[in-house]
Amino acid sequence: MRVWTVGKCSVALAILLLSALASADPPPGYYDPAAGLSGSALQEALHDIIDNHTNISYDAIWLAFFTTDDRYGDKVWDMYSDVPGGTPPYTYVLDDDQGGSANGEGEGYNREHSWPKSWFNDASPMNTDLFHIVPTDIYVNNRRGNYPYGEVTNPTWTSLNYSYLGPCSYPGYSGIVFEPIDGYKGDFARNYFYMATRYFGEGGSWPGSAMATGAVLTDWAEEMLIGWHSSDPVSTKEIDRNEAVYDIQHNRNPFIDHPEYVLMVYDPTSVEGGEFQTASAVLYQNVPNPFPGITTIRFTLPEATMVTITVYDISGKLVNTLAENSQLSPGYHDVIWSGRTASGEPAATGIYFCRLSTPEVTITLRMLMI
Repeated sequence: MRVWTVGKCSVALAILLLSALASADPPPGYYDPAAGLSGSALQEALHDIIDNHTNISYDAIWLAFFTTDDRYGDKVWDMYSDVPGGTPPYTYVLDDDQGGSANGEGEGYNREHSWPKSWFNDASPMNTDLFHIVPTDIYVNNRRGNYPYGEVTNPTWTSLNYSYLGPCSYPGYSGIVFEPIDGYKGDFARNYFYMATRYFGEGGSWPGSAMATGAVLTDWAEEMLIGWHSSDPVSTKEIDRNEAVYDIQHNRNPFIDHPEYVLMVYDPTSVEGGEFQTASAVLYQNVPNPFPGITTIRFTLPEATMVTITVYDISGKLVNTLAENSQLSPGYHDVIWSGRTASGEPAATGIYFCRLSTPEVTITLRMLMI
């Protein structure tokens, strides 16, 4: 099994790859041309699917943020200042706080090309492609500049949400890099996999960077981003953003819709017959979570086995049985819980536990219905 080191943690990608999967579906048949492919053939097929997107103006990016990066209705979702599960050091109101200059954090937000525009000569359509352009604090944006992303052990500068600037400690590169917080590393990794695929074969004239030759990721960057992708799975935020960008550009990020495409493109030898090999059953975080009444529970089995999936409330009372002693094949599976009890009544909002049981293992997952 191939293992990547992410910070101080080792991640077995074959086990952790699909920790969350998209619940919003692409149009029927959208990815049909990619079926059965892997490696560069898959990347080329995905490129052809998402190529020739609707290009917007640079000014239109400000308006796009109202649907792609809105939070709580009127706030900006800034991944350079946010603290997932905590209190951000500052927040911005859409439109009111945009643009300008800043002498410190908290003075306004700007349009951040997460794949810096100097890496592609600020050319169209890359310079307005929303999949890699996000709203971020002006000052942090300026400190990041066009430095590559990376991992930093000894930062020379730390933002208020503990993003770092400093020499790269990830093997393969030692120059100055910017490290976003762990909670958004997967988001930026999937931005990069999108860019490398949307512009596959089109970056020959780009200046490039330490992370990419044209649009082709360098070896160290590829390895690091795969680790980030695995350790920070697809979130509801990304799923919603994928839909919002699709409404504007009419193309999608395949690596949000199908997280498994990352290894199928970049490490196809870890895939056999289209399925990732796992050492034991894996139960992934339900999507969405928290959820308003219906959620998808996905899991992977290493071999054919009998499976029982049950839902319990916080007191330990059985609420519903979603599968009972069902003989299932190896590979990926999903089951929908409608948020109802076994008798069909709507379950109360609150904390629930999903339990997957096989003759070999029992795994429990915490869920929150709102």
